[in-house]
Amino acid sequence: MRCPQSWLLLFAIALAAGCATTRTTAPGVVGVNREQTMLVSSGEVDRSAAKAYQETLRDAKGSNLLNRDPREVERVRRIAARLIPATAAFRSDAPGWNWEVNVVTSRELNAWCMPGGKIAVYSGLIEQLQLTDDELAAVMAHEIAHALREHGREKAGQAAGVNAAAAIGGALLGAYFGIDSGIGRSVLGGVGELAFMRPNSREMEQEADRVGVELAARAAYDPQAAITLWEKMERAGGAQAPQWLSTHPSHASRLADLRVYAARVQPLYAAARKSR
Repeated sequence: MRCPQSWLLLFAIALAAGCATTRTTAPGVVGVNREQTMLVSSGEVDRSAAKAYQETLRDAKGSNLLNRDPREVERVRRIAARLIPATAAFRSDAPGWNWEVNVVTSRELNAWCMPGGKIAVYSGLIEQLQLTDDELAAVMAHEIAHALREHGREKAGQAAGVNAAAAIGGALLGAYFGIDSGIGRSVLGGVGELAFMRPNSREMEQEADRVGVELAARAAYDPQAAITLWEKMERAGGAQAPQWLSTHPSHASRLADLRVYAARVQPLYAAARKSR
C-alpha cells in the first residue's frame, strides 16, 4: 500500500519540476548558465512587481521618506545609468525595460530590484556602511542580477510547487496514518523549505554575486569592491545562522567565491575604464 502512494507523490513533484525549463540570461564571462524552471508567467510577475513597487513608493512618499536627499538620489541614479546598459551582455531586452530608481530614507541596510527593473536603495545602506561608488555599484549590480535572472519568478514557481507537493503529501499521509492532513502538509512543507527552497535561494544569491561583479566591471566599477562591501556587511551583521538553515551563503563562502569571480572579470573592468 505504501509504494503506490509514495510513487504518486514523487510523480507529482517530478511533473512540477520538469515544466517550462528555460535560460533567462546569456552566461557572460562568469559562466552563469543554469537552466531554470518557470511555473509562473513573466507578465504576471512583472505586473505584480510594478504594482508592489508603486505601493512602496506611495507609502514612502506619504511618510516623507522618498528621495529626501537630492544628492543621494542623483548619486544612485548616476550609478544605475552606467549599470543598465551593461545588462545587454546578459539580456538584449534588459536595457529597454521601464527602469525606475529611487531612494528610501530608512536605517535598514537594504536594496532591491524588482522584476522589470524597479530599484530601491535604502539610505541606511549608503550612510551606515559609508559606501564608495564602487561598493554601491556592487550592491545595485547584485540586485539587478536577480532581476535579470528572474529569480523572483523562479521562486514564485518553486513555492507553488512545494505547496502543491505538500498538499498532496499531507493528504496521503493523513489517509495512511489516520492523522489530520494539515499536520502532514505542514511537516512536508517544512522539509521542502529546508531541502529545496533554501538551497535554491543560496544558489540564486551566488548567481547574483557572479553576474553582479561582471555588470559592475562592464560599467567601469571595480569588481573587487564587492569583496569590501560584503566585509562591511559581515561586520554590520554579526552572527549568522548555519549555512544550511540560511537563504544566503555564509560570509566566508561568499567572499571566497567573490574573490575568484572578481579576478575573472578584471580584464573587463580594465577595458571599460580605458573606454570611458
